[in-house]
Amino acid sequence: MKKYTIKKLFTMILIAMFMLGASIPVTADSGASDSDSINEKLGSPIVVYGDTLSDAQREEVRSLLKVADATAVKEYDVTGEDIAKYINGDIHSNMYSSAKIVRQEEGNGLTINIVTPDNITEVTKEMYANALLTAGVENATVDVASPVKVSGHSALTGIYKAYDVEGAELDKERMELANDELDVATNLAEKEGMDQQKVSELLTEIKKMIAEQNPATKEEVEQIVQEQLSKLEISLSEADRQMLVDLFNKMRDLNINFDQVRNQLEDIASSITDKANELGLDEGFWEKVGNFFRNLFQSLSNMLQGLFS
Repeated sequence: MKKYTIKKLFTMILIAMFMLGASIPVTADSGASDSDSINEKLGSPIVVYGDTLSDAQREEVRSLLKVADATAVKEYDVTGEDIAKYINGDIHSNMYSSAKIVRQEEGNGLTINIVTPDNITEVTKEMYANALLTAGVENATVDVASPVKVSGHSALTGIYKAYDVEGAELDKERMELANDELDVATNLAEKEGMDQQKVSELLTEIKKMIAEQNPATKEEVEQIVQEQLSKLEISLSEADRQMLVDLFNKMRDLNINFDQVRNQLEDIASSITDKANELGLDEGFWEKVGNFFRNLFQSLSNMLQGLFS
């Protein structure tokens, strides 16, 4: 009888371990892309460091971004003057978050890796991707890292600076619009208490609909925004709903052709959906997790008491 009970106990532990492992996906955020190989057609990788980093922190960031040989990459610093120039930030800001950009062949799309996800507190990789696509950055692998907890805005500034100094000439109006988009995303996450993934999903779906419908008036943009809010079951204050309408109406005025990056928008949307599905992130998800382990440990406790009593 005891032998059967021990076997049952062992089986339950195996099941628990399997379920725990299955609920924690492995993502690209776990590390940076290699930069040892130089693409002779597209040029060396570019690394932009927050200029507030100490020498020790700078070396830590180099390691996090897998910069084995500093002579094999182009290195720049991003300053308070840069954040004021590129995203209308405070010139006195401390800059810590850093980025490495590896340009890719046409058609490879945009890949974002947040190497230190615990230290980038406001900007998700989907938010980076959405903002960069709006600014006109395509076909690149971008790694983001910080040795301390920060919002992540200096890394975005650094990416813009990298393209600027390398002669890519990103459109100033599109960069400003991308900054507005990032502000809207972070504001919705903070003020409305929305999950960051939900915010990214909303912005991505609106862009997809703009690409499909090519709205000609502000009223048509407003209708698209409202349809996506209803579809995703998101309730916003009138002020925040109007903030979204104004943002995407600016995109319409700039004639940004999201049809050109439709596949990348689909990839962002797919990434968000896959992450939610893998984690089972419905409203009661964390309650289910808590109940599962409470019940599991109570069962194990009862069985152990039965074994040794």
